[in-house]
Amino acid sequence: MSWNTFGRVFRMTTWGESHGPALGAVVDGCPPGLSLSEADIQPWLDARRPGQNKFTTQRQEPDAVRVLSGVFEGKTTGTPISLMIENVDQRSKDYSEVAKAYRPGHADYAYDAKYGFRDYRGGGRSSARETAARVAAGAVARLVIPEVRIEAYVVEIGGDGIDRANFDPSEVGNNPFWCPDAEAAQRWAAMVDEARLAGSSLGAVVECVAHGVPAGWGAPIYAKLDADLAGGMMGINAVKAVEIGDGFAAARLTGEQNADAMRPGRPGNDGPRFEANHAGGIAGGISTGQPVVCRVAFKPTSSILTPVETIDREGNATEIRTKGRHDPCVGIRGTPVVAAMMALVLADHKLLDRAQVGPR
Repeated sequence: MSWNTFGRVFRMTTWGESHGPALGAVVDGCPPGLSLSEADIQPWLDARRPGQNKFTTQRQEPDAVRVLSGVFEGKTTGTPISLMIENVDQRSKDYSEVAKAYRPGHADYAYDAKYGFRDYRGGGRSSARETAARVAAGAVARLVIPEVRIEAYVVEIGGDGIDRANFDPSEVGNNPFWCPDAEAAQRWAAMVDEARLAGSSLGAVVECVAHGVPAGWGAPIYAKLDADLAGGMMGINAVKAVEIGDGFAAARLTGEQNADAMRPGRPGNDGPRFEANHAGGIAGGISTGQPVVCRVAFKPTSSILTPVETIDREGNATEIRTKGRHDPCVGIRGTPVVAAMMALVLADHKLLDRAQVGPR
C-alpha cells in the first residue's frame, strides 16, 4: 500500500499532486495550547516558493496556506491540523510528451511499474511540489521545539564546494543559493545560469544543523534519532544520499581521530564539554547535547530540455526533452525542505522522549 504518513507521535500526512487543485498536510499529535496562525507558517513557505529568481523554476505559485482545522482562537486544540495550499499556475499541456514516454532519472517508469497508471502532469506525487506540504507541517513542528534553532544552507553545487574558512552565517540570506560563502555564491550564479541556458541541471548538497537539542532524544535500536533523520531526509524527492556528522568521511579516520573526546563541563552544567563532533550530535541513536548535523545530497533535476534516450510505454526506443518550468538546481529550494524535515523528526522525538521518561 502507499504510505503518506511520517512520524510516530507527531505525525504528518501529506496529500495532493503537482497539477491538482491543491495540496496540503494533516498534522496529528500536536500538543494543545500552542499559538498558531497562518502567519506563523507563511514565512517558511515563502522561503521555498518557486519563481523568486532565475535560478529556480519560473512557475508562479503564491503558496498561500490556509489552516482548515485544529486551531481555535489562535491556539492548537490537540486535534488534527489540516493545512491547504492551492495550485494556481499549472500548465499541464507542457507534459504531453511525458504522457507518451518516460523521463530517465524521474519516477515515471517506477510509478507505472508499480501502479500500472501514473499522473504524468509534473510527476504527480513524485514532483518536488509535494514538499510545500512538508514545509507547512514543519512550521507547526517548530512550535513543539522552541528550544531548538535549525539552520540549513547549501555547501556544494555541481561539485563545487564552499570554503569553510569563508563560512559566514549572515551570508545565507544574502544570495539566492542559501550559501554561507559569498565567493562560492558568485561562482554558483555563473554555473547554474550556464546549466539553465543549456537546458541542463546541477546537483547540490545541503547541510542542516540543529542547535539546542538536549541530550537524551532518540532510542537505542529501532527509533534511532539518526536513522529517523536519514529516513526523513531520504523521503524528500530528488534526495539520493544522507550523511550524519562526518558521514562517509568517518570511515577514513582512525578510532582516536573519530572519537569525540569529552572533558568536564562548566560548574553547574549537567553535561560534558566535547572536543569534537564527528558523530553529528548523536551516539547510539540518542542525542548527546551537541549540535545535530546532517548533509543531504540532491541529484540534478531529471526534467531537462536536453534530449535524452528513453522508451515509451510500449517499450519502443525514443528520445524525450521535458518542456515546462523546472529548477536548474532543485537543491536550492530543497534547503527549506531539509530544515522542515529536521524540525518534524525532532518534534516527534521530543514527544516520544517525554512519553517514555517524562519531562526533563
